[in-house]
Parts: sequence; C-alpha cells; structure tokens
Amino acid sequence: MKKRNLFAVGLIVVFALAVFNVRLISGAEKSKEAERASQAATVLTEMMGIPEGGIPDELMSRAKGIAVIPHVVKGAMGIGGRYGKGLMAQRNPAGGKWLPPSFIEIGGGSVGFQLGVEATDLVLVFMEEKGIKSLLDGKVTLGADATVAAGPLGRKASAGTDIKLNSAIYSYSRSKGLFAGVSLDGAAVTIDDDANKKAYGKAVSGQDIFVAHSVKTNPTIAPFLAALEKYSSARPTQKK
Repeated sequence: MKKRNLFAVGLIVVFALAVFNVRLISGAEKSKEAERASQAATVLTEMMGIPEGGIPDELMSRAKGIAVIPHVVKGAMGIGGRYGKGLMAQRNPAGGKWLPPSFIEIGGGSVGFQLGVEATDLVLVFMEEKGIKSLLDGKVTLGADATVAAGPLGRKASAGTDIKLNSAIYSYSRSKGLFAGVSLDGAAVTIDDDANKKAYGKAVSGQDIFVAHSVKTNPTIAPFLAALEKYSSARPTQKK
C-alpha cells in the first residue's frame, strides 16, 4: 500500500515539475519577443531624440506604416546581404492611431553595408499602402516591390519644401549612435509568423494583423506602440 502511495506521489511530483518547466520555457520565449519590442522602442526614441538629425516630425505624421529593426547585421566579409529582426505597425486609416504590430525579419540583398559598418539600427517609414500589401503577399523586396530612398534628416524639416515624398519607403540607419548610409536594394522584409504566435498567444497571419485587425495590444508589444504614438501622431488635416 505504501509503495502505491509513494508511486502516486512520485507521479504527481513529476507532472508538477513538467508543468512548471513548460511555463518557464513559455515565459522565456515570451520575454524574448518583449525584449525585441522594447529594443525597437528604444531605437525609435533615440533616433527621434536628435533635433538636427532625427526623422522629420511631418514625415512621421504622414506615415502609413513604420518598421523598426534593431541591430541589423551584414554578411561575412561585407557581402551576402544583411539580416535582422524587428516590428512593423500600420496606422489605422480611420482614426490615425497605431494598430498592434507584426514581428518581421529582413534579409537578402547582395550589397554589404557601406564603410565597413558591422551592425546598424534600421527604421523604415512606409508612405504608401503598396509596400504593406506586398508584405501580405509574403514579402516586400525593397527597390523592386517598393522604391526605397534614404530619408531626409531634421526633426523640423517641412514636407512642403525639404521632403518631396516621391519614394514609397524612406530608410534611416544608425551605427554607434551616428546615422550611416546603407544599401537596401534587394533586401526582403517578411512576416515572422513564429514570433507573432509567441507574442499574441495564437497563430496569426499578416492578414489577421494588417487587414482584419484581429490582434489586441498586450504588455509584450506595448512599449513599441507607446513610442510610435509619442513620436508620430495622427496625420495633420490637409487644407483644401
């Protein structure tokens, strides 16, 4: 009888430990996505904190979508393209508020970073819906599916004079605290389905996030949304 009781107790202990370990692993995975969102928020905050060299306020206010990819690294020996992970959010056309983001990846391209830069933080400002729609089809190839150009600098730059808005996407890259040039033609931005599943607790597609808007804000992605709302308020009303 005692042996049976000990066996039963042993099974209960093993089961409890297994559940505990699963929870620990799940929490670690979720914290990884939370750290990614926090890093993206920090990158945007630091870039916007440079009055003379930051991303123009007016450009940010007119953006349809914004992607932030911290610590993009180049391939070996300066060739073979680049790779990085970040987040991308879309502005709600109805009210101008930022919607919960999708986790994304960037990779590919055959031209290495300029001036031997090893890693850089990257911000992509989407001015048209075309680039976002291409992403829903699987990926958006920069320079092919959507034109990309280095964005103008200066928080107070005016779209009426300094910004011609003739590119679908404007890019901003920073290395070691300084803005640095980087070639992005041929690089592809794709949706990170695995990270989205971990962050939102269920399998979601790009359509779910960018079209159906079926995901809700949660603590994992909250820092990134807060940074977007702070530095890119709703688009100003256009004068007739």
